[in-house]
Amino acid sequence: MIPLEFRRLPESKMRAQVQQLFEQLAQRRTVRHFSPEPIPLEVVRQAIHVAAQAPSGANKQPWTFVLVTDPELKRRIREGAEAEERAFYGGRASREWLEDLAALGTDADKPFLEIAPALIAVFAQSRSAGGRKHYYVKESVGIACGMLLATLHLAGLATLTHTPSPMEFLGKILGRPSYEKPFLLIPVGYPAHGCQVPDLNRKRLEEVLVER
Repeated sequence: MIPLEFRRLPESKMRAQVQQLFEQLAQRRTVRHFSPEPIPLEVVRQAIHVAAQAPSGANKQPWTFVLVTDPELKRRIREGAEAEERAFYGGRASREWLEDLAALGTDADKPFLEIAPALIAVFAQSRSAGGRKHYYVKESVGIACGMLLATLHLAGLATLTHTPSPMEFLGKILGRPSYEKPFLLIPVGYPAHGCQVPDLNRKRLEEVLVER
């Protein structure tokens, strides 16, 4: 054990910082139209390093982040994702699910997987390379992904959370071991000129907060 480094803030600064963070993150939107313009990859690497500071079950840190910029790999990932998406839109998804997606304008075509200058494939590790079991894997990796998305947004980059299901093709293309399961695929870049997003409203605080 080591002493905790903790800096207590005056309430006024606490309120100001939380409000500033709210205003910044409330502007984050999922982007499906990316510019092919290069992005500073060192910023992306540092954002991944931020995500890797997330808490995890028994401090096992059960995540792997694969940063993909190779055009051929992106092409193969797009092909694998679109094959699953065609099955999804062609019959795997329920009618209710498709109705809910209709307002977002999504379909089986995923050109952003090639256009975006970078993809981050996030894998969840069920165990270590040495065989040690990991705990609370999905919870831990989910927290890390939230931190990653927030950091990339605050750094001035646009993202999309893409989850073609199933995603076994991703591990095969990227050569990941069997104990790593694909968790999330995140295109990263700048929005395309004239990019538009759905006009969405998020729930008010009163709708998501319960105090007892």
